[in-house]
Amino acid sequence: MHLISGPLGTVAGLYEMVMDALATRWAGGKAIRPKIIASTATVRRADSQIRALFSRSCVSVFPPPGPDRRDSFFAKTLLASESPARLYVGVAAQGRSLKVVLLRAVLTLLGTGQRAWETAGGSKPEFNSSDPYMTLLGNFNSLRELGGSRRIVEDEVRTRLAEYGRRQRVEPKDDLFASRQIGFDVLELTSRVSTNDVAAAKRRLALGFADQERVDVALATNMISVGLDIVRLGLMVVLGQSKASAEYIQATSRVGRDPLRPGLVVTLWNIHKPRDRSHYERFTAYHASFYRSVEATSVTPFSPCALDRALPATLVAMCRQECADLTPPRGAQDILAQRAGLDRLAQAIAERAQNHKADLSDPERQALYAGVLHLCGDLLDDWLKIAKQARDEGSAIQYQEEVSAPLCSPSRA
Repeated sequence: MHLISGPLGTVAGLYEMVMDALATRWAGGKAIRPKIIASTATVRRADSQIRALFSRSCVSVFPPPGPDRRDSFFAKTLLASESPARLYVGVAAQGRSLKVVLLRAVLTLLGTGQRAWETAGGSKPEFNSSDPYMTLLGNFNSLRELGGSRRIVEDEVRTRLAEYGRRQRVEPKDDLFASRQIGFDVLELTSRVSTNDVAAAKRRLALGFADQERVDVALATNMISVGLDIVRLGLMVVLGQSKASAEYIQATSRVGRDPLRPGLVVTLWNIHKPRDRSHYERFTAYHASFYRSVEATSVTPFSPCALDRALPATLVAMCRQECADLTPPRGAQDILAQRAGLDRLAQAIAERAQNHKADLSDPERQALYAGVLHLCGDLLDDWLKIAKQARDEGSAIQYQEEVSAPLCSPSRA
C-alpha cells in the first residue's frame, strides 16, 4: 500500500474499477466482490487510501493490535540489547559544502572498511565479518545530485583512497585507515539504467567482497526503496534528507537486514538548508520515533487532471470487457448498436466517484457524480461520432493494431 500513492495511486484508482468489475460475480441478485489483501510497511490513514483505491469502506488490520505492541504473536520486536539494531549517524559541517562532507565521509568509510577487512583476515576466512561494510551504497534525492557525486567518487575518492593508509590519528596514534583500490566504474541504480542492467547490478551487489565482480560503490536514487532485498549490504550514505519520512525509512532499510551484522547509515546534511538543519538538531528524537512522522499518502483518482489522463482508457476498457460485442479488436465499430446500453457503465463510474471519499459533503458528492457522468457521456458520444464518420467513409475502426488492417485502412479509436 505504501507504493500506491501519489500519481501512481491516482491512476491505479481509476483502472481498479475495471479490475473490480471483472472480478465481481452475481448470485441471487447480490454482487459478490473479491476480497483484497494488501500489505504495507509505512502508511498512515490506510482506510481512506483503501476507499479511494478499491472503493471499500470496511478495513481490517491483520494482525490486530494486542496488549503488547512489541509482540503481535505473528511478529516480535526485539530490543537493541537482544539483537544488534541498525545504527544511524548524522553528519553536518559548518562552513563546508555538502560535496566536501560527502568526499571526506566516503573516504573515511571506505578506508576504515579496508582496514577492518585486512584485520579480520581478508579473503582467507570463509566469511569475513567486515564483508557487509565493504560495499558502500549511496542514496540520493535526485539524478542531479547523484551525477555530481558520481564524478567525485570516480575522480577524487578513487585517487585519494589509493594513498589513504598514510593517515593516522594524532592521539592516540593508531592506524585506522588502509589504502584501497576501487573500481573505476561506479555501479548505478537509477531510472536511466535498463532493466537488464538493474538485474545484473543486483546480482553483483549480492557477491562477497572477495569475488572478482564485487562492487565497491553503488549509487542509487529512491528506486531502491523497494525491491532491493539483499541481505549482505550493511553500509549506506544518504545525501540530504529525503522528501518524505516513509521514503527515508524504506531506503535506509535496504541495509542491515542480516540480524547478526547490523547496518550503518550515515546521513549527510547541508547545515545551511533550514530543513536539513532542523533534522540535524533533532536527530536523536526523530530517529527514535520516525514511524510517527510517516506522512499520510495521497490518492486522488477523481481529480480533474487524473480524469483527463486516465478516464478515457478506463471507460473504453470497462465497455470492452463488459459488452461481448465490443470485445474483439474490430468490435469498436459496434458502438453504433451498443451506445444506448453503455450509460449504465458511465453511471457505475460516477457512483464510484461520489463514494471514493468519506468526508465529502452531499453537494460535493452530487457535483462530482454529475461531472464524472457528463465526462463519460461526452467520451461515449465522441466514440460514436468517430464510428459514424468511419462508416460514412466506408471504413471501420478498431482499438489498436491487434489484427491486420483491411484494404480500406480503418481509423483507430
